[in-house]
Amino acid sequence: MSTNTFFLQVLASDKVFYKGSCQELVIPLMDGEKAVLPRHENMVIAVSIGEMRILDGNGQWTSGVVGNGFVQIINNRVTVLVDTAERPEEIDERRAEEARERAEEQLRQSKSIQEHSHFEASLARSLARLRTKEKMGSERK
Repeated sequence: MSTNTFFLQVLASDKVFYKGSCQELVIPLMDGEKAVLPRHENMVIAVSIGEMRILDGNGQWTSGVVGNGFVQIINNRVTVLVDTAERPEEIDERRAEEARERAEEQLRQSKSIQEHSHFEASLARSLARLRTKEKMGSERK
């Protein structure tokens, strides 16, 4: 591995999303984004629902929508553990739109704080999917 890359693995609850060398990782946070570069200081970071971008060792960008989780950075090795990770081509736009509508309706009807939090997370996931799918569609034109 060259000095301008680090080892990255992105693990979702159901699959390995990415494993290999990486030049840059951009992850969604509660208050924005964070970029991880080679030789980043060791730390653990909370990941929020949103778009993650990976610049691989060959200079190619890969995007994905990730759920909540954590990033661990230790000795130029980065591990992302998230509940979900999807590539734009895996996102069904119609299903994401239906999920957004359901979540908005359920938010209006939610009775407890726990229900409200659950439905807010569902809405955030569907909006992140729709934004990423729309962005990838406009980049191909």
